[in-house]
Amino acid sequence: MKIRGQGDVYALLLCSILMIMPDSTAAQESLPLNPPLSQHQALLEVMESIATHRDLPALFHDLIERLPRLVNFDTMWLVLHDPTRNVMRLQILESPNRAYVDVIERNVEDSPSGWVWHEQRPMIVPDMQQETRFPKAMDLLRSYEVRSLCIMPLTTAHRRLGAVGFGSQRVGAYGGAGVEFLQLVARQVAVAVDNALSHQAAQALQLQLEHERDRLRLLLDLNNRVVSTLDLRQLFRAISASVRQVMECDYASVLLPEQGGKQLRVYARDFDQGGESWQEEIVVTARGRPASQVLESGEPLVLDARALNRYGPHLNLVAMGLKSVCVLPMMSRGRVIGTLNLGRLREGAFLQGDVEFLTQVANQVAIGVENALDYEQLAEARERLTEERKYLNEEIRTEYGFEAIIGESPALKRILKQAELVAPTGSTVLILGETGTGKEILARAIHDISPRRERTFVSVNCAAIPMGLLESELFGHEKGAFTGAIAQKIGRFELAHQGTLFLDELGDIPLELQPKLLRVLQEQEFERLGSTRTLHVDARVLAATSRDLTQMVEDREFRGDLYYRLNIFPILVPALRERPEDIPLLVAHFTDKYARRMDKRINNIPAETMEALKRYPWPGNVRELQNLVERATILTSGSTLQVPLSELRQAGMPRKARTLAESERDQIMRALREAQWVLGGPGGAAERLGLKRTTLFYKMRKLGITRPELP
Repeated sequence: MKIRGQGDVYALLLCSILMIMPDSTAAQESLPLNPPLSQHQALLEVMESIATHRDLPALFHDLIERLPRLVNFDTMWLVLHDPTRNVMRLQILESPNRAYVDVIERNVEDSPSGWVWHEQRPMIVPDMQQETRFPKAMDLLRSYEVRSLCIMPLTTAHRRLGAVGFGSQRVGAYGGAGVEFLQLVARQVAVAVDNALSHQAAQALQLQLEHERDRLRLLLDLNNRVVSTLDLRQLFRAISASVRQVMECDYASVLLPEQGGKQLRVYARDFDQGGESWQEEIVVTARGRPASQVLESGEPLVLDARALNRYGPHLNLVAMGLKSVCVLPMMSRGRVIGTLNLGRLREGAFLQGDVEFLTQVANQVAIGVENALDYEQLAEARERLTEERKYLNEEIRTEYGFEAIIGESPALKRILKQAELVAPTGSTVLILGETGTGKEILARAIHDISPRRERTFVSVNCAAIPMGLLESELFGHEKGAFTGAIAQKIGRFELAHQGTLFLDELGDIPLELQPKLLRVLQEQEFERLGSTRTLHVDARVLAATSRDLTQMVEDREFRGDLYYRLNIFPILVPALRERPEDIPLLVAHFTDKYARRMDKRINNIPAETMEALKRYPWPGNVRELQNLVERATILTSGSTLQVPLSELRQAGMPRKARTLAESERDQIMRALREAQWVLGGPGGAAERLGLKRTTLFYKMRKLGITRPELP
């Protein structure tokens, strides 16, 4: 006979039941006294319930409502066998007015359902008071007022599932032909339970497949981001958001070591309860943190709340309320370049399978991080080279005054010997001397004979740059750091990395900028304007000034600690009047230089002219001599240099003595300008002059000094 559909199955089953349906009195002991038609209808309803339910608790609850029309019971329970642990698990125990919600596990030999499952035979207990086997299980049933019971094996053609039990408050409720009917009902219940378990397994498998699909999607998405995103911060934020979404994490961050692993920089901190103000790129000490342990071992680390508390209160993960943390090493080319850190607000959130998957994620992230770091270094190097090329082109177009140090005087040989001694050491050099003596040329000579000669020599005239822009010029700035900062700018310190930075007119650096300069000299680190990221630089500093720094320190116009840090190896460049024997060599050099430039042939300098030049005091030093020779070359029409000696005589005449009032006025005006017209208080003009504020105000009225109006 061929069965075509579900209706045929019901018909066949109904015929089988009718064939064994008992008419005896013994059968009626376990069956309700209902008309046969009503029993047939109830059996069909039970079969419909079996066909429609896929949820095990809902199926069992529906059976408890429908089976009393077919089977006499007051309590019904379901026990399933767990093959992985070989135990019997009480899934459901329910009566019309009471349900047991806790799951109980018992060994097979300690459970009556275990005996039924193992022997594949029904167990009938006519009187519970006489039963001594399985005491714990029987005591539980007695608490439900069960006086007699019948336990049937649940078995299908594929497997042994467990057992279903029926309990009655009457003694001797089950026996005879009624047991055969219960076996038939148990077979149908077994089919229903098997279907429900299979449905649950299918759903669990579907969820697992969806989970695996999401994880594979994450790996694919990470791979796409790794190959397409080269900006480090954008990469971190994308990674953090993707991992948190797939792993349902409450916290995610990436840590990269700095300064040889002594510090850790935190990137892409993402926390549900952190808000928009959650700080990123903060630097923390590596010592005593889980990430430092992972960086050393290269193995993942899973921590619960108790383990987190052992790290102490400085670990803010505890204060955030995290109870499960997983720290994963980001491996690339056999080394750990950082850690991927995930956290949950509940215990036991990271299982072994999760850790294995996250290890793959961390290694994938490591590839992107290393690519982004390499790109960032290349971009910085490219930008630095661009700035160096731009700077050197500007330097080539700049007129320095003279190309080399020229002279044979003992004074000049002495400072050249000092420069030769200090050049290979890398120490800071402070070059002192009057304006125009060639301090920058000496600094270049020190750089040219030092180990840094292959790198850039960067010069900054601190007096030529406005006060508000000097910090940006020295240390650089980020985009948007101030009005007009439309792009990132590399400062002169970064430009001079592994080279030499020459700070000319050092005495004109503002007081408020001097602490930052001191930090660079001592720690070799600084931050750009508008940035919290610490940059490390290796630049040798050569400084020069024509001002008296010791007097400025006494007058509190220059920081003493900065002066002592710069004054490691001072070199005093002599004035031109202190080495007159070098004047003929300088005159000949400048004459040849400008004659070639102007396409003239000048090969004679009169002796009396040279003697006049040697007698002149040269207050402007070599720069003044250079300008005079250039002017003389312009005036010369033949082969003999025509120097306007009348200008030297007029410049060398003694000046008219200034009055005391003029000197006092100039001194007060200079103090007012330096104090930005602040009369009293710390750093005011009165303090600079050593006067009382009222005395200064009186002198200003006497001399007719008034503050200029702002434009």
